[in-house]
Amino acid sequence: MTNEHRSQPSADEQPNIHDQPGAEEHTRAPDPHRWRWAVLAVVLAAEVMDLLDATIIAIAGPSVRADLGGGTAFLQWLAAGYTLAFAVGLVTGGRLGDIFGRRRMFLAGAAGFTLMSLLCAVAPGPAWLVACRVLQGLCGAVLIPQGLGLIKAAFPPDKLGSAFGAFGPVMGLSAVCGPILAGVLVDADLFGTGWRMIFLINLPVGLAALAGAALVLPRAAERDRALRLDLPGTALLGGALLLLVFPLVQGRELGWPWWCWAAMAASAPALWAFQRYERGRVRAGRSPLVEPSLLAKRRFNAGLLVGLIFFAGLMGLTLIISVYLQSGLGYSPLRAGLAQSPWAFGTAVGAVAAQVLGARFGGRRLLVAGTAVVGLGAAALLATLAATGGPATPWPLVPALLVLGIGMGASMAPYFDIVLAAVDEHEVGSASGTLTAAQQVGGAIGVAVLGTAFFSWVGGNGFTGSLERVLWLEIALLALAGALCFLLPPRAREEPGDGSEPDSTVVTRETDGAHAATVTG
Repeated sequence: MTNEHRSQPSADEQPNIHDQPGAEEHTRAPDPHRWRWAVLAVVLAAEVMDLLDATIIAIAGPSVRADLGGGTAFLQWLAAGYTLAFAVGLVTGGRLGDIFGRRRMFLAGAAGFTLMSLLCAVAPGPAWLVACRVLQGLCGAVLIPQGLGLIKAAFPPDKLGSAFGAFGPVMGLSAVCGPILAGVLVDADLFGTGWRMIFLINLPVGLAALAGAALVLPRAAERDRALRLDLPGTALLGGALLLLVFPLVQGRELGWPWWCWAAMAASAPALWAFQRYERGRVRAGRSPLVEPSLLAKRRFNAGLLVGLIFFAGLMGLTLIISVYLQSGLGYSPLRAGLAQSPWAFGTAVGAVAAQVLGARFGGRRLLVAGTAVVGLGAAALLATLAATGGPATPWPLVPALLVLGIGMGASMAPYFDIVLAAVDEHEVGSASGTLTAAQQVGGAIGVAVLGTAFFSWVGGNGFTGSLERVLWLEIALLALAGALCFLLPPRAREEPGDGSEPDSTVVTRETDGAHAATVTG
């Protein structure tokens, strides 16, 4: 398939290529950005803001409700409003980076996210806070997809593994540390702000990210003016994702009424209609929302499936352990957060181990090994519960949580590298949004499935017995994710003489200022 406009670099981080008059036809690779580690630091700061805001409200929610009032629906929508807006907007946010430049969209998203954090912090009532959370989620959907593209453009191929080795574990650490930070901030009541500090903490981080982005993110090179935002496709995909994600997020709280099942069933034909519409746009020579060449890549599709299953188990278990510690063992929010600190520490240890072992053992083997270690941690937690019948102190949980964290850090480090290695420049925006959306949908599925199972079993088995049953489900999900990892290639980038065949070949040539990209799937 040949399409002239797709070979033109659309991201603003790409350096300009200077042609030599009369030069022979050749292939050029852009030089890596000299401030690449500063670029990585700025992107990680944005990731930390988003993930903390996504997880912190689970602990702080009761304090927010006690201060502002509102019913149980308000408490649900504090988390659901952000999650829904974020998940539905991710693919469009990634495409906006292709059209307008990733630097520009990163700055716009970071500014909007920081402003919405301030408005959340000064919210006078429940409606204001929920509305700002929804807008905050939309800003996050513009901000976060740009990070993967900026990292991929700023680092040469041989350094991408190190970059993504830091990227993945920071996500895991933020997800685990969110409840810890929430408990500390709410209990500390700094300057009499109470729960409002969980949003005010974003202000210095957001301002630092904005200043850093303005200084180190590369400015726009010439972009492809032929790209346009596919508004009908955006509406179709947004509607399809809303039909799927909304019942997953709210279904358990509402008792799974019939319309939840009907909405999830309707999401399948809606996604089919989106896919048909996108093919029609390509045939008509117009810009699609998701590049068809991306979805033709076997590695990327396999990576989406692995991420969907892995993050379903990870996010579901994170929620259930927090509920178990507070509702089952009666811990305060601060104590529950601190009890999970071995998980966070283990994630950092696993990330360092992945950096040391990654070059020797390759991406897929490390991903499978990390997933197996997470499963081992779940099995250790199961054995601990069986031996103690519900520990009186958090200390018996430390070894199992530590192993869980080590596996998480080791598996997340190579995941982004191996999946995104096959993505070409014109596909980066679509890939970043689609990959992050798959993680969000997987997390919503995990919370819905494991959460529903946990609460349905509590009545007859107690909190400890219910958690034991959920851990068996968790181990099954991790086994499935580990098996699906073998659909991925052994390494992120093929090495000479390794006998592997890439799933696509991309050759970009420049002759007399004309661009052409040949993509063979």
